[in-house]
Amino acid sequence: MAGYLFVTGRLASEALRATLEKMNPDFEHEVEVMSISVAALMSTRWIAHHLTDARGCDRVMIPGLCQGDTEVIQERVGVPVDRGPKDLKDLPLFFGRERDLEGYGDYRMKIIAEIPDAYRMSSSEILARAEYFRNSGADVVDLGCPVEGDFPSVAGVVAELKERGFTVSLDTFNPETILSADDAGVDMLLSVNSQNMELAAKLHCKVAVIPDFDRDLNSLENNISRVKEIGLPYVIDPVLKPINFGFTESISRFREVRLNHPEEEMLMGSGNLTELIDADSTGINALIAGVATELGIDYLLTTEVISWARGAVRELDLARKLMHYSNERSVLPKHIDCGLITIKDPPHENYEEEELHLMQKRVKDRNFRIFTDDEFIYVFNHEQFVRGDDPEEIFSDLRVKDSAHAFYLGRELQKAALAVELGKKYIQEGKLNWGYLSEYDR
Repeated sequence: MAGYLFVTGRLASEALRATLEKMNPDFEHEVEVMSISVAALMSTRWIAHHLTDARGCDRVMIPGLCQGDTEVIQERVGVPVDRGPKDLKDLPLFFGRERDLEGYGDYRMKIIAEIPDAYRMSSSEILARAEYFRNSGADVVDLGCPVEGDFPSVAGVVAELKERGFTVSLDTFNPETILSADDAGVDMLLSVNSQNMELAAKLHCKVAVIPDFDRDLNSLENNISRVKEIGLPYVIDPVLKPINFGFTESISRFREVRLNHPEEEMLMGSGNLTELIDADSTGINALIAGVATELGIDYLLTTEVISWARGAVRELDLARKLMHYSNERSVLPKHIDCGLITIKDPPHENYEEEELHLMQKRVKDRNFRIFTDDEFIYVFNHEQFVRGDDPEEIFSDLRVKDSAHAFYLGRELQKAALAVELGKKYIQEGKLNWGYLSEYDR
């Protein structure tokens, strides 16, 4: 036969069979129950020693918590070996998400990461921040300048960044700072309008063309025409406004500009959203990356100033790849990459209480097993079965006397309570999944 051979321990064997039965009835498989109670305690070397063959299957799947190199099993049984999800209840999702993700990770939109207070920072501080942004996925590092006054050391900073392979932009209207940075090789100036258009004729770098302050799109079109006459490379920025301060209207402006300039580069700044709203930046960045993808935006400018926007560059990096893949293949940006699901969790299955009672009947020792569902925490060993939603009450009912065991249970119960509160998947002794913020294996 073909299909998978699922390797498990005695304790999880019935739950595994029940889960597999609920999957596609045409899904061919065998189950190998090893001579061990807890499947997670198996190592790959232990499995290789006890598993003699693949029972006619063309692949073997071991539990996700098994430690070790799968190649030792493959050498023994002669077929490929996969490491499954950490919880067998996630098997349907694991197989349902199997799809051709060839090309995932590609993108066309570039990220500009701004260092707003660069003019106040030392050279080493700027370089460290720039490296952080580059490692997060930024393509361009933007140097922030004071609202009034110049940035005296800007030429040296630009030169040093360029020596280290950075693409650098500058955000200022100060003429002295602009000319110094341009002489040092800055790649882009944010921004140009009628206020500093005369200066643009002296520049060599690309410029971001914006409307005149508090003016309509006619001023933007005029500024674009003047930059064309000068002969400078440019990118168009119709300016994205904050929520309740013209956001919806500005999205409409972006669409109108894209229709009028279908082949020209455009820039959108997402910081006016992520920095100016009391909400986590993760979902906002995913949404704005989707909008920008539909509009064919070439550059997204962001910042990481306010505490809840920390990680915004990394979020945009994940979001642009997700949205590019979705757009190129005309599929929803769903069930592709869970990295942007941080506070809540991807869909998952929990054990029902009846299943846990059946599992308890197979337990022969005093070690406590902990599970959760959408409402309760369940703790059991061969003698006790406790259900509740208060970790302190559950702990009291368990009557644990050993201090080390008490510390362990206290930690796990608190983690389980947090999982219930947030609707997250809880796995005993495992880490909660915090999306891209954690080391969760996606």
